[in-house]
Amino acid sequence: MSPTLFNLPEVPSIPVVDEEHCYPIGRIFCVGRNYAAHAAEMGNEVDREAPFYFTKSAANAVLSGTVAPYPPGTENYHHEMELAVALGAPLFRARPEQARDAIFGYGAALDMTRRDLQGQAKDKRRPWDLGKDLEQGSVFGPLTPTANWDGPAHKRIWLTVDGEMRQDANLDEMIWSVEDILCHLSRYYHLRPGDIVLTGTPAGVGAVNAGAVVEGEIEGLSPVQLTLSPAE
Repeated sequence: MSPTLFNLPEVPSIPVVDEEHCYPIGRIFCVGRNYAAHAAEMGNEVDREAPFYFTKSAANAVLSGTVAPYPPGTENYHHEMELAVALGAPLFRARPEQARDAIFGYGAALDMTRRDLQGQAKDKRRPWDLGKDLEQGSVFGPLTPTANWDGPAHKRIWLTVDGEMRQDANLDEMIWSVEDILCHLSRYYHLRPGDIVLTGTPAGVGAVNAGAVVEGEIEGLSPVQLTLSPAE
């Protein structure tokens, strides 16, 4: 292989609970409007025919505990708490049992969003990239292998900002289950180890300011935390 002109920053790998090796991040797929109450608070209707997706760059991912600056270009930066599903085996045109078997583990994650830029893109029927795929905008807590967690059924998901409860729901409220999502997504992509799916956020999203501490948890999984640097 020919030498490259320059080196790119390394993509982070996610720690795995009680394991020495970390999980390398490949692609990040995100499910939109997977909780009816969140869709309603955003003024949207739920499409129950099929899930839909957007992507976020692995290069923009960071780990729990990161201290990040308030991002440029926005005056309305929102938190979104989500269940992350990490694949450990290839998946293509999968059946539900194959989808379950391909899951390596689960984690808590934040899908941070420049809501004003996302809204402008929606109004003009343009892609959401400026609103969604931003530097240090995907935050991942440690992953728990599937053998060490009994799955998302009946599990609470919640988020606080500076200790104040903002989001508080149950994973059972997801319109599309984890298996539904993986089966559908695998019709369009050859999914593989390193692929992570963020499964949508419940109601209660809102703005955060410089200096805020954002903390999210899912029952039985390691928490995720992001601190925004104080304003200069």
